[in-house]
Amino acid sequence: MKEENPSSIVGSKSFTAVAINCAAKAGEWVKTKLGTVEQPHLKVSVADLVTEIDRGSERLIRKLISTHFPNHAFLGEEGVEPGAAASSQAIAAAKDAEYLWIVDPIDGTTNFVHGFPFFCVSIALAHKGEVIVGVIYDPISDELFVAEKGKGAYVHGKRLAVSKEQTLEQSLLASGFPADPSYALPLNLQSMVHLAPKVRNIRAAGSAALHLAHLAAGRLTGFWEYNLNSWDLAAGSLILQEAGGTITDIEGSPYQLEVRNVVATNGHIHQELLQELRKSNQ
Repeated sequence: MKEENPSSIVGSKSFTAVAINCAAKAGEWVKTKLGTVEQPHLKVSVADLVTEIDRGSERLIRKLISTHFPNHAFLGEEGVEPGAAASSQAIAAAKDAEYLWIVDPIDGTTNFVHGFPFFCVSIALAHKGEVIVGVIYDPISDELFVAEKGKGAYVHGKRLAVSKEQTLEQSLLASGFPADPSYALPLNLQSMVHLAPKVRNIRAAGSAALHLAHLAAGRLTGFWEYNLNSWDLAAGSLILQEAGGTITDIEGSPYQLEVRNVVATNGHIHQELLQELRKSNQ
């Protein structure tokens, strides 16, 4: 059956309902495994970890999605070889699919391994390259962030709205410490050093998806990071935009699935943050 509207009901299950169900089930399962990981596996560096829990969460989500939508394409972090080049190739090959599910089974694996309670399950659905559903579930706080294209963003039924800060100096920003030690990490540290005296403060809690969700909820003013992947950003990009925020690449071009260097804000400080980031990298 071909859907005329990307948000329509298919086989009695809406896309959003399936995404919510998958995120909730995977998140609850992941939470039961907290504290059980003895030896994580390294990917590209000591800061880039994967566990059997990541893989199990992805298998669970893939199975649930394929039950409802067997013909949809699926891009999960654990199905892609480590490294920026492999990630870029994977999204380039998949992005033009009619329907593509983009999944991070645990965003914040390092936090999960250490028992630091800031990680989530991130699930997005793109229709011909445009994100139409985004769901981020934080099992520790039991917050489920949901957005459908054109229908707003919500957490526990409450509509999300970005913060109202108008200037960088009033802003609470978030960023991260990228796993790539040769390119992205030095660049991000340079930006942090440049920005820290110009803002209220900076947080780096270890989950890009959750940072975007908190930005959409008005708890942060802006976020930037280098060398992220589509599964880190896709769901959060829609949730943020539906909450009134702005997300672009580092040059200020609109977000699309292949963006890796990202800037996201409440909209009010976007140009100012872009400008300072450019200065930091000169």
